[in-house]
Amino acid sequence: MEFAPSYREIQGLQAPVAVRRPIAYISFMKRNILLHPDPRLKKTAAPVDDLSDALRALGDDMLETMYDAPGIGLAAPQIGLLQRVIVLDCNKEENDSPRPVVMYNPEVLASSEDLNTYEEGCLSIPEQFAEVTRPAEVEVRWMDRDGKEHKEGFDGLWATCVQHEIDHLDGKLFIDYLKPLKRQMITRKMVKLKRELARG
Repeated sequence: MEFAPSYREIQGLQAPVAVRRPIAYISFMKRNILLHPDPRLKKTAAPVDDLSDALRALGDDMLETMYDAPGIGLAAPQIGLLQRVIVLDCNKEENDSPRPVVMYNPEVLASSEDLNTYEEGCLSIPEQFAEVTRPAEVEVRWMDRDGKEHKEGFDGLWATCVQHEIDHLDGKLFIDYLKPLKRQMITRKMVKLKRELARG
């Protein structure tokens, strides 16, 4: 998930260079991030059966890629791997310490009836933002890098981000919540961007 302008304004943060210049940041990360439209972003990711050193290294690579982008969340399908792994860190206020979280096989166990609306973005759809309404609070279960099970409730931006990233594992993008016309407009812009990137 990418910084949305409204969130930057609320926190008084400067817009990251990467958000302003998508062509520049794609090639400087630990792992390349797929850009929409790409059929791999619409596929369902497979559960992680056993935590190997390779999967732990994947989590580390994904965190580095997410921070470099910069973003607040990233899912394995966004780097072309159809495995149920996400990373996130929504501690973006000036005095907050980083809180990197790697989740293997995350799943939402419960959602609140109360809703929240954030202007969302996505590292696979750079510079495109739209308001999406989701449950304001969710309870999530996942496995950490040591194979230990966790359950935790999330609210605010954390709730939005974890739902956004779990959606990626099911082949769903934030633009899928939008009306068809808006979704098609964003997709056309992304097709144009990918053509420009291909030409170099």
